[in-house]
Amino acid sequence: MNHSKSHSNTILTHLAKRYMLLLIISLCVLLTACGQTNTSATSPESNSGTSDNASPSPEPNNNPNNGEGNGAGSDTDEETQTESDQVTPSQEEQDPVKEQLSQLSLEEKIGQMILAGVQGTELDDQGKKMISDQKVGGIIFYANNVTTLDATAKFIQSIKHANRSNPVPIFMSVDQEGGKVSRMPDSVESIPSNRTVGDTNQAKLAETMGQLLARQVKLVGFNLDFAPVLDVNSNPKNPVIGDRSFGSSADLVAKMGVAEMKGLRSEGVIPVVKHFPGHGDTSVDSHLDLPVVNKTLKQLAELEWIPFQAAVKEQAEAVMVAHILFPKLDPDHPASLSDVIIGEHLRGKFGYDGVVITDDLSMGAIAKNYKLNEAAITTVQAGSDILLVAHSYESAKTIFDTLLNAVRNGKISESRIDESVYRILSLKQHYKLSDEQQASGNLKQLNTDIKDWRNEIHVQK
Repeated sequence: MNHSKSHSNTILTHLAKRYMLLLIISLCVLLTACGQTNTSATSPESNSGTSDNASPSPEPNNNPNNGEGNGAGSDTDEETQTESDQVTPSQEEQDPVKEQLSQLSLEEKIGQMILAGVQGTELDDQGKKMISDQKVGGIIFYANNVTTLDATAKFIQSIKHANRSNPVPIFMSVDQEGGKVSRMPDSVESIPSNRTVGDTNQAKLAETMGQLLARQVKLVGFNLDFAPVLDVNSNPKNPVIGDRSFGSSADLVAKMGVAEMKGLRSEGVIPVVKHFPGHGDTSVDSHLDLPVVNKTLKQLAELEWIPFQAAVKEQAEAVMVAHILFPKLDPDHPASLSDVIIGEHLRGKFGYDGVVITDDLSMGAIAKNYKLNEAAITTVQAGSDILLVAHSYESAKTIFDTLLNAVRNGKISESRIDESVYRILSLKQHYKLSDEQQASGNLKQLNTDIKDWRNEIHVQK
């Protein structure tokens, strides 16, 4: 009996040792397996999902398709996870305009806000210097800059070539309205006045007009046209508008002007609507002196502003502001220098966030009443983005130096400059402007199309 008990105890002891050994081996295997699982959760070679115990990734993974909550698994494979980890939120929400803006110097940004004139029919040394030193964002041509199609195209191309040293492509602009305001050579068939087209009351004909105007200016390489005119010709004594307006009805002007704007846009030419707040009821030519219009806000809203509101509603790319004093709105500043008219009304009440361009700051309306440097600061403070100044290289330099000094001495903040330049860059990027763009189009076909369209106008009238 005692021998049997001793034997049994020996067996139990042996079994217990074997059980403990198996238990230890099992635990080791289990711990090893757990260690491998944790390693795979953080290893770039793993295809498995994340684990509760996994170390946090050094870069946040914001992939919305990944599991949410603690320990949520993911079916995302190695390649997708790796690519996702490399894309940060700032990259996903990259703004190409902000990126371009951030790379510009203060001098380059201020240059973008100047649209200047050039002299003669070839790019001279002063013009080259203005492009290289003031880094102007745009050039305007007048009748005295235009000769033959080939010569004008070469002139424009030389400007684009000179601008290639600057980081932003240049606006090449012109006043090509049709009628008496035409800058094209005689070899190009003429476009009749806005009033002639307005008399048809056919928006489709106005849209075709915009397309034909765009095709005309593209023949020599322009990319921006100061058209359509949205002034309502309500004053028969108006010396500057007349048949440049589609007519005396605000609704007609709105319908035809917006159609022309769409036509220009459809051909890849930037339209600029003008002359806000309305130049149709003036008896003084702002090229010579400062017109005064004694209209109330209510009167303007019931007539002059209707076409401009329609254009803003249709996403007008750019608005030119006139040199006209509206004393019942702002007794101290003409519209082009007025924070009330540009800031409070156009930007504020109209909700317009496109590019605002002044009429030529060398015109008599400004030159006879303001110093150029004072006007430059005032119009920027009022909300203008581009300052148009023609006929003088020195004037462009004055504006450049004035704005540069105004930022450096704190009179204008650099953030205010950035607001304008952001709008300008947005417009240039939207239209994919490039200094490599050449003159384009078929003169013979365009002339045929203009003749056919003119015949249709006469039929409609």
